[in-house]
Amino acid sequence: MIETDILIIGAGPVGLFTVFEAGLLKLRCHIIDVLPQPGGQLSEIYPKKPIYDIPGFPEILAGDLIDNLMKQIEPFKPTFTLGEKAVSIEKSDEINFIVTTESGLQHKAPNIFIAGGLGVFEPRKPPISNITQFENRGVDYMVRDPEKYRNKKIVIAGGGDSALDWTLFLNNIASSVTLVHRSGEFRGHLDSVQKVIDLSENGKLYLKTYSEVTHLNGDASGNLNSVGLTIKDQPETQWIDADYFLPLFGLSPKLGPIADWNLNIDKNAIAVNTVDYSTNILGIYAVGDINTYEGKLKLILCGFHEATIAVQSAFKRIYPDKKLVLKYTTVNGVNGF
Repeated sequence: MIETDILIIGAGPVGLFTVFEAGLLKLRCHIIDVLPQPGGQLSEIYPKKPIYDIPGFPEILAGDLIDNLMKQIEPFKPTFTLGEKAVSIEKSDEINFIVTTESGLQHKAPNIFIAGGLGVFEPRKPPISNITQFENRGVDYMVRDPEKYRNKKIVIAGGGDSALDWTLFLNNIASSVTLVHRSGEFRGHLDSVQKVIDLSENGKLYLKTYSEVTHLNGDASGNLNSVGLTIKDQPETQWIDADYFLPLFGLSPKLGPIADWNLNIDKNAIAVNTVDYSTNILGIYAVGDINTYEGKLKLILCGFHEATIAVQSAFKRIYPDKKLVLKYTTVNGVNGF
């Protein structure tokens, strides 16, 4: 059994920053995550995507942010259970909980921090009859390594920020990029939409609106080599050569086993008290995108704030008689705590 002061479920940016804030108070942390490496969505889905709203960084790649967070928490020596899902929680005594992962490994702690982002993600797949046949053979639902697409022919489907962002990014890497969208209007940032339109008008990429990818075709080895488009008011399927097809319709989040932990759930998120981001169960906190409250903003920087406040409450739960004095890292540094 693994014992710790704070057990964090979710190794995304907010979960990792929780370790830092806890470390300043000399609280030990252990992190559980279903993914095989820390970083959550930032590592798994868009490590090369730039982020613009982290204080002090005009622009930072998602993967680099995770690298920095890992370096920041290194002095506090957190431990990890990776590649496993937390499936159950029970009270072991008056103050402690036991969380068990799918392998049967048990974790004991007086404080549970749920920092699971939006939960467990599954890609939204387009209704193409043979799409599973080409998964990992030319069909990718997310971009993990952009270099994979260098000098390749790419077809992207979608009308949101993810589709627009990757269209612009991969346009500098791939030999050709075609963006397919079933409407003439996009849901993404207007600046990104205009950039895509400008590149299309200048012949730098192909833009197919009022169109859908409805057919996939492969070569003799079973790898994707072309996609078929159904275009509005056109009776015949239009075929485009493609090495890769990226249907970027987003991911569908699910709370998974956490939904059965008797927590107050509001629209697929955990309701919390904004005094300390505690849930309806004493000792269980929810921070980051997985929680909800009036005025909630699903931003990484807001999750950092929530984790900071929640850790103060967790300290008082472990040491109710100890006076907690706020100290500043500018005075004490990390090693001074």
